[in-house]
Amino acid sequence: MFLAIFFALLGSAGALLGAALLLAFPDPVRNRLLPCLVAYATGTLLGAAFLGMIPKALELAPSLAVTGTLLAGIVGFFLLEKLVLWRHCHDSDCEIHAHQGGKLILVGDAFHNFVDGVVIAAAFLISVPMGIATALAVIAHEIPQELGDFAILLASGLKKLKAFSYNLLSSLATLPGVLLGWFWLDEVHEAIPFILAVSAASFIYIAVADLVPALHQRTGVKATVLQVTLMLAGIATIALFRLGH
Repeated sequence: MFLAIFFALLGSAGALLGAALLLAFPDPVRNRLLPCLVAYATGTLLGAAFLGMIPKALELAPSLAVTGTLLAGIVGFFLLEKLVLWRHCHDSDCEIHAHQGGKLILVGDAFHNFVDGVVIAAAFLISVPMGIATALAVIAHEIPQELGDFAILLASGLKKLKAFSYNLLSSLATLPGVLLGWFWLDEVHEAIPFILAVSAASFIYIAVADLVPALHQRTGVKATVLQVTLMLAGIATIALFRLGH
């Protein structure tokens, strides 16, 4: 169990630190990179949802239950964002509006990290080598996703330290996933497809509702070609890691 916890935390921390290299760039350089990284992040979010989470959920539960949860999740995230906006302001240009996409992405990422923890625990229950290999796979597929999350948080206006802190808290959701997976694997296993569906819903909602409109603000042909290329690169990155699994 201690090995499972150690490698789960190592997996989350390794992915987070790998993505945190973005913070090492000077502000002018990072500001020029952010629009490109947001386009890349859009691709990684859509790729993770449609190539990873949804297919896996469909393997574990009836398709109608999964798609129903996915649909309910998208509507739920829409209502959640609306409730927060109604409570704080009535101006579409206010700071609360600008920060919602960044904060909502943390919800989906926390669900995803929780599932990663369950998967790592299940692998260590089979064998130590299997657990180590699974933890390394988690690091590999989380780095591009965490990089995208950082880009989204920074683009939403959060300061570097706050963006890192929020992402760290989201990454620590791996720990309860390991513990629940180790002691109650059968019970948790039944909930995994629905957790995956909710996580996919958050990724799709953020990509389509928050990131794509931001990308549409740049309408030039050169900018559009670059955005599409980076989106496809993000999708391809996730696809390669999924094929590797």
